[in-house]
Amino acid sequence: MLVLSVALGLVTSQVNHDLSRPNIIFILADDIGYGDLSCYGATKVKTPHLDELAATGVKFTDAHSAATVCTPTRYALMTGEYSFRRKPGAGILSGEAPLSIHSDQPTWPKMMQSMGYRTAVVGKWHLGLGTGKTDYNSTIAPGPREVGFDESFIIPATGDRVPCVFVENGKVAGYDPSDPIQVSYQEKIGNEPTGKENPELLKLKPVQGHLGTIVNGVSRIGFMTGGKAARWVDEDIADRITSKAVGFIRQNRSHPFFLYFALHDVHAPQLPNKRFWGKSQCGLRGDTISELDWSVGEILKTLESMGLRKNTIVVFSSDNGAVDQDGYADERENLNGHAVNGVLRGAKYSLYEGGHRVPMLISWPAKTPKGRISDALVTQSDFFASTAKLLGANLGVGASPDGVANEGALFDGAASKRKNLVHHLGGFGSALAYREGNYVLVPKGKGWELFDVAKDLEQKVDLAAKMPEKVSDMVKKLAVVSGR
Repeated sequence: MLVLSVALGLVTSQVNHDLSRPNIIFILADDIGYGDLSCYGATKVKTPHLDELAATGVKFTDAHSAATVCTPTRYALMTGEYSFRRKPGAGILSGEAPLSIHSDQPTWPKMMQSMGYRTAVVGKWHLGLGTGKTDYNSTIAPGPREVGFDESFIIPATGDRVPCVFVENGKVAGYDPSDPIQVSYQEKIGNEPTGKENPELLKLKPVQGHLGTIVNGVSRIGFMTGGKAARWVDEDIADRITSKAVGFIRQNRSHPFFLYFALHDVHAPQLPNKRFWGKSQCGLRGDTISELDWSVGEILKTLESMGLRKNTIVVFSSDNGAVDQDGYADERENLNGHAVNGVLRGAKYSLYEGGHRVPMLISWPAKTPKGRISDALVTQSDFFASTAKLLGANLGVGASPDGVANEGALFDGAASKRKNLVHHLGGFGSALAYREGNYVLVPKGKGWELFDVAKDLEQKVDLAAKMPEKVSDMVKKLAVVSGR
């Protein structure tokens, strides 16, 4: 890769200051809501590093995740394709699911590679690994490398799902061949304690099916045995992945890089490092947000120390809206009035605004306006097409089929080129909502609700009965756009 970069003239002797080749870091938080950050109005928790991003760039008030749950959003972010179009990427994947992105499919990181960038993914993956049932006892492929990442250090699925190990460049980090890993989402394997059978061993009280194998005092979705030396400690996850992300930046300071840093915070189980306990006024969730903000701060500090901050685009967003309890009863305790989604109606798993309207901050000191608040309609599905346009890349046939090249809105604070947007609940064949202009059409039972979110952000006033022609028109347009 270094030889290729030199041949393309993309390596400088010191630091990359070519404004036509900015470094790009996309930080995707997990389950962070519209009301979770102090720069979006939170008062019970402070997020100074994220506030700094807002102060040095653009804060978006009408930004949306590609779906209301994990995997579909990540699929759309990587491919620029609505996740409801392709079954493997449409639903929440287990820790034994195969790769949901086809190896020959155009992706954002592949495009970045084609432009001479060094690419890495660090953190939560949740896009499947391998073919068939994932085998964690050998080199795992296809995976991040086939999607377009030169380097990877990932959580295979989620923190509340087995297997509870990191995978680095296709191999389980710290793997011991004498202790092979087995995973099952159908039935218990081995003789390790479970949340259902051994509740006395737990440090978090599980709800909603989190009754499988106990790892680090936490019962998970699914069952695993083996891999004891490789298992993570939840309280150290943020430190591990942040260290890997910082290391990638340091190693690649001399030529353009693309880092997809997918935080685990604040997804369940919420178990921040002890140094963050009590940092907020809203319990475990607030303390975990403080840890998340620290991770962002470490990235910014590293960029500053290496002279890279000015010409690095740093994006922060969330994979869906927040939910105040998602697997463990302790998450809801001591919220102390903190509203995870602010004034928005709904939450994760919902097609109301609280399910998909998310924080988004973009800071590129060399170019983006400072401290601008933008009400442009933007979505994460557009980053593939938008960065391609920014870099002068040719997307080619079939690339980013649902993405809009919206680089002006994203990087300059200009008006949005996106005029409509399909919101995906998550799951193949699952419900869709449709946004056009200020109106959003939301399914309800066998009918529809219609809201003007410019005048009624809380979605209290259903206009469907008063505007039947508008509803009919938007239903027809949704059918055309979605292909359903």
